[in-house]
Amino acid sequence: MHDDDELFWQEMADVAPLRRERRVRRGDGGADAATLAARRSAAVTAPGRDRNPLREDGIEAKDPWYVLAFKRPGIQNGVYRKLKQGRYPADARLDLHRMTVREARGELFAFVEDCLELGLRSVLLVHGKGERKPKDERLSVLKGAVDQWLRELEAVQAFHSAQPQHGGTGAVYVLLRKSEAKKQENRERFLRGRVPVE
Repeated sequence: MHDDDELFWQEMADVAPLRRERRVRRGDGGADAATLAARRSAAVTAPGRDRNPLREDGIEAKDPWYVLAFKRPGIQNGVYRKLKQGRYPADARLDLHRMTVREARGELFAFVEDCLELGLRSVLLVHGKGERKPKDERLSVLKGAVDQWLRELEAVQAFHSAQPQHGGTGAVYVLLRKSEAKKQENRERFLRGRVPVE
């Protein structure tokens, strides 16, 4: 043995192994599949009422090439033009491809809430064009849903179908309202060097 090994074993001579507690095995008398599914659903769903205001009814499917466009009153034309042209870089992106309407509803609502919390202003939503369907059925339900839902959210100030390099009519640019922190930052920048009138 080397000196290091011998020294190690001398130091460890009076060490006793830790006691392990006995493991208890669960019997097969656990919950059935339906109960487990209900528990899982309850674990991922917040208790109480669903806070998501987006409706799943009345969704009108859109043609793949239909251009989505919306602007709330008060949005400057120059701001809207820049949004249409894709000149605002997307701070975040959400891809709704291959989601069901119900899944997309939850994802879109959570995404917009997260963006507002983070103070993001310009985002890109990819909804697709429904092109996997046969030619005679080629309408996009998700595109229609996104058009309806974005209008229902007060935080959405404007939206427009994207430029070809960002997904064309299969995606949409969204302009969200400014957070209070951003509004205050703009006020301070505007007033810098000026004396406020009292």
